[in-house]
Amino acid sequence: MNNESLIAKILKSVFFKKATGKAGRYASNTSRLVELVGQVVSKLKHVGFKGNLAEFQGSVGILVRMVKAYSSGAYRTLPWKSLVSIVAVLIYFVSPIDLIPDFLPVIGIADDFALVLWLIKTLGDDIAKFSEWEKNEKTINIG
Repeated sequence: MNNESLIAKILKSVFFKKATGKAGRYASNTSRLVELVGQVVSKLKHVGFKGNLAEFQGSVGILVRMVKAYSSGAYRTLPWKSLVSIVAVLIYFVSPIDLIPDFLPVIGIADDFALVLWLIKTLGDDIAKFSEWEKNEKTINIG
């Protein structure tokens, strides 16, 4: 199964549709966003992505930082549609039962991996703007 057909199957799956249905409610509720971020961070620690998958962990990390910055009010230039897409993917990511159940060794994370990479590619401009904002926020301006 090639990557494109996997993405198409994920996007059409009842599991992703369910995550998308929840995403709008989560995105408009700060405490739900904070709870979701905690679940994502917990799953990342539990799974322990190493080697080539460390880049994947970095990709999920930027999505988490975007959601945290949005929920705290620090970064509100993220379009609503992009926020809802990120939240839907993160809900799907933390769900143990999805298109390829996470309890299956090695392949159980394949759908999560493909979906996150697809989202990173799809939201490239929004992610670039956030990264620039984040870089500028961390820069200390002296004089």
